[in-house]
Amino acid sequence: MLFPDDEEKLNSAFIPGDKSSKKDDLQPIPQVDLLKAMIESFVDGILIVTTEGKLIHANNYARAICHQLMPKAADSDVLPAEIWYVCESLIESRELFPEEHIIIEAEITPKPTVKLRLRVRWFPLGASQHKFLLVTVEDCNQYNQSIAIADGKKYNLTDREQEVWQLRRANFSYREIANQLYITINTVKKHLKNIHVKQQEINNMNEYRFV
Repeated sequence: MLFPDDEEKLNSAFIPGDKSSKKDDLQPIPQVDLLKAMIESFVDGILIVTTEGKLIHANNYARAICHQLMPKAADSDVLPAEIWYVCESLIESRELFPEEHIIIEAEITPKPTVKLRLRVRWFPLGASQHKFLLVTVEDCNQYNQSIAIADGKKYNLTDREQEVWQLRRANFSYREIANQLYITINTVKKHLKNIHVKQQEINNMNEYRFV
């Protein structure tokens, strides 16, 4: 969703197909549609927000995160309070440092099982007179899980080693890992030792090949 006058003021983008076009046979399409398509393609959650806290547009991933944080009866264009608090920090910073291009980064834990990394910056949208914020949202737990899965394949880790490694990457202590997986602390240490050995073997092999 974008303001109607914003859509009218946006320049056009071009795609192949129309030979009557004056720009290398490219057919004009509304840039707002191109912008939405680009936002939807991002891996991270993307939110476009007004300085009043109204949610203008979000990709599917960001909508799913907002849905987790908001009450069921909340309006779809309302921004979760935890995210809006970080946005307010950027708005306040402009009043203090109007000439600086500031990006606010923060990690929030709105729920015990949810840890998010936020980046908020100003987002100039075409010739619009409205002021917007661009918010990127990264699920830290999902990111750590993806890295652990990739490491599992790279270093040939067992399923249990991969579980231990995922929790360790999420900064779980030995005791927390043991409690989560119902194993002893010594077993956690044994798995981590095996993981480091496998990593070292692969890394040494890659260095040898490079030389």
